[in-house]
Amino acid sequence: MKFAIDFHIHSALSPCADDDMTPNNIVNMAILKGLDVIALTDHNSCKNVNAIMEVAKKQGLMVIPGMEVQTKEEVHILCLFKDLNIAMKFDEIVHNCLPNTVNEEQVFGRQLIMNSQDKIIGKEKKLLISSCSLSIDDVFSLVRAFGGFCIPAHIDRTAYSIISNLGFIPPSLNIKTVEISKKYSPESIIKKFPYLKNYNFIISSDAHYLWDISEREYFIDIDYLSFTEIKRFICNK
Repeated sequence: MKFAIDFHIHSALSPCADDDMTPNNIVNMAILKGLDVIALTDHNSCKNVNAIMEVAKKQGLMVIPGMEVQTKEEVHILCLFKDLNIAMKFDEIVHNCLPNTVNEEQVFGRQLIMNSQDKIIGKEKKLLISSCSLSIDDVFSLVRAFGGFCIPAHIDRTAYSIISNLGFIPPSLNIKTVEISKKYSPESIIKKFPYLKNYNFIISSDAHYLWDISEREYFIDIDYLSFTEIKRFICNK
């Protein structure tokens, strides 16, 4: 069966995301657009995952707990987990690996922690768009140890992507799936990087505004909707 996805969405916790990216707004927009499963992947934090999962559970939308980690190589990696408890353990590790740079709201934007009623219950003080001290290898090892999986984000971009920063995808990572941006197709990426023909591709929105959330146009083909099936699809070619 084919299920409509968007595995790369930011909430108002990410300083570069709009303040309207609240748990209820994200869930309602995803449902309005006909999505079956989404992932919340804020920069270097999972602190809004609990709220959005509470909202989504009432609405019947599947949400995968996630994070977009910025490694010490300045590479963005989507990290997705089976449940909230595991995600928050990873969140604590990443938080401790961030520099003690205080977010300047007037420069970078607010970093809002919200509850399931979209009320602001706190603000993240550390600047979340910094690189953490974890390497790409560290991130993959940790996420896999927690039973999750990693997807290199927007590999087509000229910054913060594994190809732009490393020049290649290390075979040792044993990656089967990569993310590309909406403006590209798998065919155009393979034409540019022929060796990527051996990979699966997903297209997600990297939404920082509500209207950026994907329409019902990007799918994964799995037997039924579950984290286990999604992980199997992502981790196998």
